[in-house]
Amino acid sequence: MEGMTPHSGSIQKNAARIAGMFDAIAPQYDLLNNLLSVGMDRRWRDKAVEVLQLAGDETMLDLCTGTADLALTAVRRTEGSLKQVVGIDFAEGMLSLGQAKVRRNGHGDSLHLVRGDASSIPLSTASVDAAAIGFGIRNVEDPAAVCAELRRVLHPGGRLAILEFGFPSLPVLRHVYQWYFTRILPSIGHLISRHPEAYSYLPASVSSFLVPEAFTGLLRRAGFDRIRDLPLSCGIVHLYIAVKP
Repeated sequence: MEGMTPHSGSIQKNAARIAGMFDAIAPQYDLLNNLLSVGMDRRWRDKAVEVLQLAGDETMLDLCTGTADLALTAVRRTEGSLKQVVGIDFAEGMLSLGQAKVRRNGHGDSLHLVRGDASSIPLSTASVDAAAIGFGIRNVEDPAAVCAELRRVLHPGGRLAILEFGFPSLPVLRHVYQWYFTRILPSIGHLISRHPEAYSYLPASVSSFLVPEAFTGLLRRAGFDRIRDLPLSCGIVHLYIAVKP
């Protein structure tokens, strides 16, 4: 829409401010994710876990885990055979809801949620076999630092999957999607969450994030190889896949 050029401009991403915003909308977060994506968020998470090629008995990191949906998807798709899944997030309210979901699903022994900073991951070097981020990389202040940390904690040969929003490449679909994303989505989000900022932040953060070519370049500079950008749902979401050499 007028005044909204995808992937242009910048917004403030102070960690305490972003964490507070997500804590404020935590009770409605899962409902709104499913509603606003028309249920496609589940398929996107399934695809992210699929490309990690988990065989079972691995240790996995879900960074920016939120309410742990991606971590739980990994456990479900591997039928509970993973050795350990660690979910890390800086928003305490989101983690509390995630922990309740982990307990309800009976995965407390293998899925652990930890409060931490994505730019200083509280894990040892080369301690995980696979890592993922679901719609969180655009919320960090320094994506390059986060990618470097992901490379550090992965074993050599470890796979990385990052889901992030984008914009459709087809002009007509792009126009319709921008209208929905910048006008309809924030209105629904405000109505349900009662938060005046969070669902205006969403389209602004997507618009200001790196274009796919720039983000794959960032992954390359962080030391990853075999990097792929897989557009999903006509480019509404991009799935970035990379391997630590």
